[in-house]
Amino acid sequence: MSRTDRVSNDSCVLVTGGCGFIGSHTVVELLEKGYEVLVIDDLSNSSKAVLERVGQIVGPDAMQRLSFYRANVNDRETLDGIFTHHRIDTVIHFAGFKAVGESVSKPIEYFSNNIGCTLTLVDVMRTYGCKNIIFSSSATVYGDPDELPLTEESPKKPATNPYGWTKWMIEEMLRSLVVADPTWNVVLLRYFNPIGAHPSGLIGEDPKGIPNNLVPYVAQVAVGRRDAVHVYGDDYDTPDGTGVRDYIHVVDLARGHVAALEWMAHRCGCEVFNLGTGRGTSVLDVIKAYSAACGTDLPYVVEPRRPGDVTANWADCTKAKELLGWEAQYDIEDMCRDSWRWQSNNPYGYER
Repeated sequence: MSRTDRVSNDSCVLVTGGCGFIGSHTVVELLEKGYEVLVIDDLSNSSKAVLERVGQIVGPDAMQRLSFYRANVNDRETLDGIFTHHRIDTVIHFAGFKAVGESVSKPIEYFSNNIGCTLTLVDVMRTYGCKNIIFSSSATVYGDPDELPLTEESPKKPATNPYGWTKWMIEEMLRSLVVADPTWNVVLLRYFNPIGAHPSGLIGEDPKGIPNNLVPYVAQVAVGRRDAVHVYGDDYDTPDGTGVRDYIHVVDLARGHVAALEWMAHRCGCEVFNLGTGRGTSVLDVIKAYSAACGTDLPYVVEPRRPGDVTANWADCTKAKELLGWEAQYDIEDMCRDSWRWQSNNPYGYER
């Protein structure tokens, strides 16, 4: 039986960037499903303390099936060692720089890291005969949508920043890989806006520095680390004038990866799936829901629009429901409640 055929819950999954926000929640779901899990993470934007918290969630027996390697995915020597010592069946690839604003000021670093890591990874995978990969893509590849909701057939648009271009180009690289060698099995998961935290409050989003995304910033306002939420634009063509996005609970997103992993068995080719709720929520709706979760009306100030921000986007997730049997279970109130539980229990994240 080849590795391409062997994708089941007794198989070995390599998770790159497994200590990050989405990666750590996916590791929890994999361990709870009985998979052997290998995590590689250089901890440049994460903490090893995450794995201690994962252990508290899944228990010591499940943690026997987890191994951790501290290294950058571009470190071919370490990857060779991992693939030599483990019979890896599938890779879930999260690792990469992810701050949109930083990517504008450091484009070379973003292209070098995100694309370079992926090239090294798939080259090593090819060497060891592992041809199953799930890639952490993004709804940013759709750009400013022509119509809503966005389906997997909606056109990809030019990216508005280097981070978006790395997602765009890695998708094309992996498609080209399947064209050149149809025995590869590639799933591209296009996330919309992951927020929330594990319901236990033990793991959640812990951004370094000033948060780039809305909900981590709102959470830091809620615990007193920031003075007010900055709302960029209140004159969009939306019900309340603020931008509308499809927010998805990180646990739903993690379970989407497990569903994709189970669906991949005995298949080859390349498939794309949107992962979202299929519902749009405005910036002010998020602030209102978070205020309800923490029991305080959170202050906000309106700023001018930011270049590159689109008016609205949300997903059509019919394909994921029909093929993967996956559907988001949590609503915006659940997401804010769980985010607040995490942030209030860990006001300064994992380390402090």
